[in-house]
Amino acid sequence: MASQSHTPTVPTQTSYTKGDIVLFRNVERFWLGKPEHTFVGRVERSWRHVDTGRVLYDVTELGSLSYRAGIDTDYMRLLPPADAMHDIDTAPLSEPDTGAMTPAAVAWLRQHLAQDAAALPARR
Repeated sequence: MASQSHTPTVPTQTSYTKGDIVLFRNVERFWLGKPEHTFVGRVERSWRHVDTGRVLYDVTELGSLSYRAGIDTDYMRLLPPADAMHDIDTAPLSEPDTGAMTPAAVAWLRQHLAQDAAALPARR
């Protein structure tokens, strides 16, 4: 008797608040195998579908600023800020080669060095 392998599913967040950054899919494009079906967006509002009673979300797609209405939570995932900022939080600041840092960490450091240059201690 062959055993079936079971892949655990990722737990999903089923409620989102305005301003949450999410990954979402265009369901029709995804199931038809069409390209460009997954997007990053910002939650704008939630509402309850009159017929099904399900909570749906309206999302602004980042990049194109397209407004997408009625996104089902089954096709949404929260993009936690901690994950987005991980590269900056773990950047090797003592590394003399800035190429070892990710572009986001370098951009953050440049921005803060330019703004707070007077607050930095004198170089030895």
